Amino acid sequence: MQLTLNIPVLCAIPLAPLIGSMIAGFLGTKLGGNRIGNGASQFVTILGVTIAFVLSCNVLSQVMDGFYFNGTVYRWMQLGELNLDIGFLIDPLTATMMCVVTFVSLMVHIYTIGYMQGEEGYNRFFSYISLFTFAMLMLVMSNNLLQLFFGWEAVGVVSYLLIGFYFERQSAVFANMKAFLVNRVGDFGFILGIGLILASTGSMQYDVIFSQNTALAAQTLPGTSWNLLTVACICLFIGAMGKSAQFPLHVWLPDSMEGPTPISALIHAATMVTAGIFMVSRMSPLFELSDVALSFILVIGSITALFMGFLGIVQNDIKRVVAYSTLSQLGYMTVALGVSAYPVAIFHLMTHAFFKALLFLAAGSVILGMHHEQDMRKMGGLWKYMPVTCLMMLLGNLALIGTPFFSGFYSKDSIIEAVAASHIPGSGFAYFAVMASVFVTALYSFRLYFWVFHGKARWGHAQSHDHHEHAEQGDDHAHHGLAPGEKPHESPLVVTVPLILLAIPSVIIGFYTITPLLFGTYFGDSIFIDLARHPVMKELAEEFHGPVAMAIHAFTSPVLGLVVLGVLTAAIGYLWAPKLPEKFAQAFAPIKKLFDNKYYLDDFNQAVFAKGLIWVGGFLWHRGDQKIIDGFFVNGSAHTVGRFAGVIRHLQSGYVYHYAFAMIAGLAVLLAWVLYAYLPFVR
Repeated sequence: MQLTLNIPVLCAIPLAPLIGSMIAGFLGTKLGGNRIGNGASQFVTILGVTIAFVLSCNVLSQVMDGFYFNGTVYRWMQLGELNLDIGFLIDPLTATMMCVVTFVSLMVHIYTIGYMQGEEGYNRFFSYISLFTFAMLMLVMSNNLLQLFFGWEAVGVVSYLLIGFYFERQSAVFANMKAFLVNRVGDFGFILGIGLILASTGSMQYDVIFSQNTALAAQTLPGTSWNLLTVACICLFIGAMGKSAQFPLHVWLPDSMEGPTPISALIHAATMVTAGIFMVSRMSPLFELSDVALSFILVIGSITALFMGFLGIVQNDIKRVVAYSTLSQLGYMTVALGVSAYPVAIFHLMTHAFFKALLFLAAGSVILGMHHEQDMRKMGGLWKYMPVTCLMMLLGNLALIGTPFFSGFYSKDSIIEAVAASHIPGSGFAYFAVMASVFVTALYSFRLYFWVFHGKARWGHAQSHDHHEHAEQGDDHAHHGLAPGEKPHESPLVVTVPLILLAIPSVIIGFYTITPLLFGTYFGDSIFIDLARHPVMKELAEEFHGPVAMAIHAFTSPVLGLVVLGVLTAAIGYLWAPKLPEKFAQAFAPIKKLFDNKYYLDDFNQAVFAKGLIWVGGFLWHRGDQKIIDGFFVNGSAHTVGRFAGVIRHLQSGYVYHYAFAMIAGLAVLLAWVLYAYLPFVR
């Protein structure tokens, strides 16, 4: 298929999922009278995403041939000299994101047929995930900050609906409200950054803004000595901290596991959480001119990569282990942004999208096979019963920990090398964090793998068949665990085929794409790097001698040693000496308690912000609303009028001679004023 990059073709890419979402949402639910069934709803939404994926692949092919597009679709409004447009910017960065988003979304759509079969709200779920795809495509295809902000907020709104899909459960409502509110904190910083850029450049168009980047770098924030560009970039990144779940705005992402497993894969792999990484890469012409902003990004990413990985070690819910893995890997991407290795960040974003979607969907397959049990303490020995899922989980974990020749190896090792070559303030701490995270990642990944698929079977017992406990936890279904005598089972083909299709790029795509993406001209001018100030990519290119040589060299590096050490530690603790982790937990009880309570950040937020806002709200209601508004202005004005009327009414005696006297007195006063005003001799 050969289509030119024109507006109708480009509009079809986001509109196809939107139309599918509208059909399923309006005609397949109570809202439209349930006029179409489950089969029709899944067909139209999958067809829409398939069209978007095929057209995105065609766009990528044409972009690689040198065809770019930057144009306005329509003008929404004009305010003086400010044009608010809807338009598309199609370049290698956008085309890459479009293909990743649509492919992962397509796999999730197909997987959902098997995972959500028989669920109430089946059509509504398909409508939501298709709408989510539309929102993400509008975000990555935008050529201006207005449309970027629209997509940014749209994915936030739809994620609220998806996380709270089981809205009848209190835990799901709490989780989606938490995600919504935490993202509002980040979005406040994001809109401040947009406002500063708009006020300084007079435009929201990327090309206009980037053409004035040097002028922006020379300005200071009015009334301060702060560099304007630094403040704007930090504000923009605060928005990314919310969307991409960076410390301390990460607290919403683990709780988003309240949504069904396909949502975990869609939100955590290639869509919402990568929006911040994409945005910083898109705005690289601005970030490159502020070392302070880059250093801030670097430190935040380092903290997230290491300390969120620690929490993955103590999780017992299979989905939460993968969720904290997502947090840690997002920290890796952010670290790459902080050292000006934007292509490496996008490269890891791409490889991570495939193997993390694979891991989430494989975890969902395990949950199906275990009759919706998510507690790993009640699993074990599943490789005999779920061989395909076991193999897919193994491949995903090998990619995640950075096994040579796997996709994750090429992107993670490139990040570590970039940090080692950087001189941005904070790079020393960042190097320690990413190196330590290598060991931590291998430990929690293979802790999950060994505990779930190998060792002693811990299912099928009376104590593992507890309905009430898990129903309160808010997992996907009301009935959990295998009953005594039941055995796990492999998932149907509609579930395992998407796993296999995701496993292929998880294994090979890094090998074939590292050369053009990092050391070729693939990204062109879609990403800007000031090599004179930040020569990290140049140094990486000098040391790169091909993907084979890079993988072979890894066998002599300390990184692989940390990987092997992490896997061996997991094997010792969860295969060969299963009582050892409990002894370690007792020996390091304070640290274990700290990890179990997630560094007490949730408690802090609840005590300081939630209760603090309740106190502030109560104070404003009592003092402001009751005392000032109601007491002084509303009721006070009524009392004043009443008292005034009470005095005046005494003048209304009902006697005619009283009224006549008042009229004569009034005329006398009026006559005196006229004489005084117009007859000078009186004065």
